[in-house]
Amino acid sequence: MSESEFAPRSKGVCETGAEAVVETLLASGVNCCFANPGTSELGFVAALDRYPEMRSVLVLQENVATGAADGYARMTGGPAATLLHLGPGLANGLSCLHNARRARSPVVNLVGDHATYHLEHDAPLTTDLAGVAAPFSDWVGKATNATVAGAQTSEAVAQARAGCIATLLLPADACWSGPAVPSAPVEAGPDWSPDPDAVVAAATALRRAKRPILMLGHGALRPEALATAAAIAKDCGAEILAGTHNPRISRGAGRESIERLPYPIDQALARLAGCDALVLCGARRPVAFFAYPGKPSDLAPADCFLHDLCRDAPFPLDAPNAALGALASELGVSTSQGSAGAPRLEIGCPTGTLTPGTIGRSLARHAPEGTVVADDAVTSGRSMFSDTIGAAPHEWLQTTGGAIGHGMPMATGAAVAAPDRTVICLQADGAGMYAPQALWTQAREGLKVITIVLSNRRYAILRGEFANLGLGQPGPAAEHLTRLDQPEIDWTSLSRGMGVPGTAVEDAEAFDAALKTALASDGPYLIEARI
Repeated sequence: MSESEFAPRSKGVCETGAEAVVETLLASGVNCCFANPGTSELGFVAALDRYPEMRSVLVLQENVATGAADGYARMTGGPAATLLHLGPGLANGLSCLHNARRARSPVVNLVGDHATYHLEHDAPLTTDLAGVAAPFSDWVGKATNATVAGAQTSEAVAQARAGCIATLLLPADACWSGPAVPSAPVEAGPDWSPDPDAVVAAATALRRAKRPILMLGHGALRPEALATAAAIAKDCGAEILAGTHNPRISRGAGRESIERLPYPIDQALARLAGCDALVLCGARRPVAFFAYPGKPSDLAPADCFLHDLCRDAPFPLDAPNAALGALASELGVSTSQGSAGAPRLEIGCPTGTLTPGTIGRSLARHAPEGTVVADDAVTSGRSMFSDTIGAAPHEWLQTTGGAIGHGMPMATGAAVAAPDRTVICLQADGAGMYAPQALWTQAREGLKVITIVLSNRRYAILRGEFANLGLGQPGPAAEHLTRLDQPEIDWTSLSRGMGVPGTAVEDAEAFDAALKTALASDGPYLIEARI
């Protein structure tokens, strides 16, 4: 092909369905694509040559693509696209896609399929692609030909902007054939306004209850919404509490501090005991993560009045803030006089044994304002949330659906979305082996991501679950299936092999020094914290 054939197209002149897809995405503000393409997607890849404004980020495993799109959405509030290869490629990305769906992150999945006329031949990669996509998507569409490719893309973006996972199937012939036209841009999410009846019911419950709790989640954990919730809680004598796993929490000095509902079931039941009114705003009804013999699945007390301010799901990101504002107005609560928030703490250099606590204190001591924490630390990182209350203002992203291995992909997407921020990934060592390929993408893109691997060389959460299930101490087989030290994973060698410099540390002083080194670097860095 000649140089002229790669020249950017004039907008609205589409020779192929793939060009119509790209133009519709760009017109709708979707200008980043996390991709692991195969043969069926090469028509789309060829179209990307003509649209340099679409940032294409290559990943080496599909869970990195879907997890990165999730992290990107959490930082921008809008969707990125993924480009995946047929059924097996989509299947490889479903774990992180599950987490993205639980976070209500807007994502547009573009999944290549065989040419429509080729499907009847049952080639080796043929699958029930819509069947694979459906359980992990809120909307599944198909561009059956080039003519409808633009319109189907527009619908996918509209669905995503409503807080959904939208998966669009792109047969190869719909991409390479034409002509085609782009569709009208979709630049905003759906209209949403608080339900007056829901607001009145919540206000009445908060006023009448003896121990009310206002539980916050998606969209309600940003600074403005948190300040409004705190004013409501103070006026009503209520507590504010975050759900256990949240897409994004704004926290640190000067912001309202908020606790999360504990993960361990006994602690969660104790935390909610005596609550007679539980008002949800952006949060889901609190339930046990798993079933445990003799323990309830529903964590709220049986006689607790439970009410949801945002009961229409999915709902846009700003809906919880609007609902809290309406609730404050109904209660006659002024939100202009907010509290000073958490104080900024001066923390000395931690010393001695390396623990999650000393790591948390180093983070609070050094992490710059605007830092984004991507938390996939599972058990080891639970204390770090409280250890960093007095840190500089920062954002905390969590694995929302329980599918581990999300941390490094999520951090990658967050760094692409916010290149002016430092991203710190708290990564459990067992979970980290699910998608370490994200390190390669971080190196290739020059992303400012500091990965802290909490290396206890075991699946510690499973040991805790033995006790929760009443199974006693792990025996030889269980011990064998929960240890990661036979052989030990050499994280620094792994990261260097992916192009990311790294170091291993075993005491608090060494970790503090390594964190300063990592923060001073221009690109990604990995610290193996041997706790």
